[in-house]
Amino acid sequence: MLRRAMDWMYTLSGFVVGAIVGLTGVGGGSLMTPLLVLLFGIHPATAVGTDLLYAAITKAGGTVVHARKGHIDWRVTRLLAGGSIPAAMLTIWVLSMLPKQSAHVSQIISVSLGIALLLTAAAIIFRQRLLQQALAHADDAAHTQYRGSITVAVGALLGILVSISSVGAGALGVAVLFYLYPRLPAIRIVGSDVAHAVPLTLVAGLGHWLIGSVDWSLLGSLLLGSLPGIWLGSHASAKVPDRILRPILAGMLLLIGGKLIAQ
Repeated sequence: MLRRAMDWMYTLSGFVVGAIVGLTGVGGGSLMTPLLVLLFGIHPATAVGTDLLYAAITKAGGTVVHARKGHIDWRVTRLLAGGSIPAAMLTIWVLSMLPKQSAHVSQIISVSLGIALLLTAAAIIFRQRLLQQALAHADDAAHTQYRGSITVAVGALLGILVSISSVGAGALGVAVLFYLYPRLPAIRIVGSDVAHAVPLTLVAGLGHWLIGSVDWSLLGSLLLGSLPGIWLGSHASAKVPDRILRPILAGMLLLIGGKLIAQ
């Protein structure tokens, strides 16, 4: 009975997080992983591994939609993946060398998750300012000459961050792409970021599965709630002012990130 009750709690949590993702477009890892760690007491490694596969499945559908509408710049996606996939594989290999489910691993992941949440909150708060600055320097030689190499390097950093914390492939990735590609339409920035997140989270998630950090029952319960939640949130997003939602979400991420670092 207790296990069944917990499964329903996971499903409800998945629904709430899915609805917020649909409303704001911010990656579910920013909310799902800390929720699993802080509210349900799940070991950070298991929370990260499970959430990565959850993200791969939920974002695959979004990628199909964006691809059909021509909202993906595949060159940008390939450049990001060129850095992130090798970095994710290397990070998983390093994690596999550490004692499984140990307090040391838990501390590393919790602090990394806290830092990733603070960076995501900053990306949400300063996104418009970053875009304005990028547009002002969009035609500078320094801004364009090394853009491809910088994109690969950013992909590598995201690969490390996402593999350790499951956070970074959403708001953080979008913010960096807005700065690097200010002339690219916003919808193509978002579509390219979503398309890149699928192989990254799949590779990192499968890596966590191989080292024993995925709870398949938990994954099923989360998906059961999150898929309808994302659908409802997406339909309601036009009715809720973005200027109200984003500061509230950024504040939540700052508080949660600070708690994870301090604990």
